[in-house]
Amino acid sequence: MTLESNQNRADERDTDKFATFGQSLPGILGLVHLRFGKYIIVITKAEKIGLLKGHVIYRIADFEFVALQHGVSRDKDEAAYLALLKRGVRAGPMYFSYTWDLTNSMQRQSTQDIPLWEKADDRFFWNKFAVSSLIEHAKTDPAISHFILPVVFGYINLTKTSLKSSSFTFALISRRSRFRAGTRYFSRGIDSHGNVSNFNETEQLVILDESPSYTTYSFVQTRGSVPVYWAEINNLRYKPKLRIFDTAFESAKLHFDSQKGIYGRNYCVNLVNQAGHELPVKSAFESAIAKLDDPEVIYIYFDFHHECKGMRWHRVQLLIDKLVELGADNMGWFQSADLPEKNTSQIIRIQNGVVRTNCMDCLDRTNVVQSTLAGWTLQQQLIDARILQPAERWEEDISFVSIFRNIWADNADYISKAYSGTGALKTDFTRTGKRTKQGALQDLRNSIERYAKNNFFDGPRQDAYDLFLGNHLPYEVNEPPFRDHRPLLVQSMPFVAYGSILMILAALFLPRANDTHLSIQLFILLWLVILSYALYFISKHGLAYVNWPRLVQLDYVGEQEVVHAGTGKIKGWVMSEKTKIESRIRGLEEGKKRTE
Repeated sequence: MTLESNQNRADERDTDKFATFGQSLPGILGLVHLRFGKYIIVITKAEKIGLLKGHVIYRIADFEFVALQHGVSRDKDEAAYLALLKRGVRAGPMYFSYTWDLTNSMQRQSTQDIPLWEKADDRFFWNKFAVSSLIEHAKTDPAISHFILPVVFGYINLTKTSLKSSSFTFALISRRSRFRAGTRYFSRGIDSHGNVSNFNETEQLVILDESPSYTTYSFVQTRGSVPVYWAEINNLRYKPKLRIFDTAFESAKLHFDSQKGIYGRNYCVNLVNQAGHELPVKSAFESAIAKLDDPEVIYIYFDFHHECKGMRWHRVQLLIDKLVELGADNMGWFQSADLPEKNTSQIIRIQNGVVRTNCMDCLDRTNVVQSTLAGWTLQQQLIDARILQPAERWEEDISFVSIFRNIWADNADYISKAYSGTGALKTDFTRTGKRTKQGALQDLRNSIERYAKNNFFDGPRQDAYDLFLGNHLPYEVNEPPFRDHRPLLVQSMPFVAYGSILMILAALFLPRANDTHLSIQLFILLWLVILSYALYFISKHGLAYVNWPRLVQLDYVGEQEVVHAGTGKIKGWVMSEKTKIESRIRGLEEGKKRTE
């Protein structure tokens, strides 16, 4: 097996296809150790998606697991782990380059002549755990560095386009953090290290190709969960139970100290509703910001649903105006010009702040706001590049408007699928600039699909993330966590419901004798009663039917049986929530059976 060196420029003439497995391969994704065996994850197919300043960028299209021990995958638990790991690798688009550091924004690019993995931003080095053993070997044998390929998880689009006869590359790169990564309801808020759920850095690029040099404009935004200890606890209700555990001052301080160190001043745009179900999250965030009392962390509240109700989405401009009033326009953007004769780049300006946007999920409302702010900044950049005159607007070019809107809408879908399992809501506005009935219907479909996935399918998806990212180490576990320990009554009740429905349908549609009308009615009534009881039981004990993660215990919830002391029969299920969170998460309290 041969691999191209990270230090050599990829051959652009033969980048769209790679040889079949067993010959030349694009690269190694990592080496993992499951319960009994070790596996090399090799990239067997990679698709070229474009050039970034002359560097080829690829998306992983296929992969193969190669077992280093024969026969270990026949073990049932080993096979279950392997299936989860494959699911984790397939979870979303991963990108890499042999010659460009995709984990860092243009402003953070290093000119040091060292391997890419040493330059990589630890937050966005998605396969860092998977290649950790290779990194250890590389410290003593530098040749191993050629096999370490930093991969980012997110979304990348590189599009050659033009505006007013000026050609340039318009690009969008979203990088998903590997810290506190997970699914919508199983990963919320902040941890004791200051990492927040669903943290993404999105960089919008305008690159003017003035061969053999480039002029680059970069604008970075971030999104991330509200940095307090909070959760929405699944219980089969459409709106899960919301709990605020603590405003997490010390953890929030860690989070913003890190953000300031990387990006500069933080403009925190909060889009959650100011009433109803979301109000406690808004209040907790404001309490944390007030306690921080940091002039470099500026809080801006925008009631998105109130201001934009009636499909008046253009009113997001009110938020942009507010940001300008607070000085966000002064944070600027990053700009550089290549100097080929000196083999270096001249930094013309830097971005000295960032807009950090969140709603409840950091998906739908967040993307609408981020795309609007990106469009506003793009206008200033195109004027600076003399592509536009001050009186002109890029929105006047229909072709480019379509490119901009569709790229941002695709970005919304990719980020949303990684977290919620479905595409984003409100993308009809991002794509078309207006709210449509068709878009509203699509949002309804996505909402229903989210409900089903978040309650019944996200447990294994969360496990897949935890396994690939090294949050769970199978070889350190004595008893695999794949057994269903719920009481037989709880396990059987869905089958009772299914059986009842089948019996009712059979009675209604199968042929029957003419003299059985009364008996059929009684028969249907009996099964309706059984079905009603089964559905009541499932609804009442909804926590027992949520598909919870099995590999890593959640830091806010656990299931407990309530057992009758005399009969030993199950009476119900309750949530084991934290009763005390002070400055940091102290871990999940062990569930204990209650008795009367």
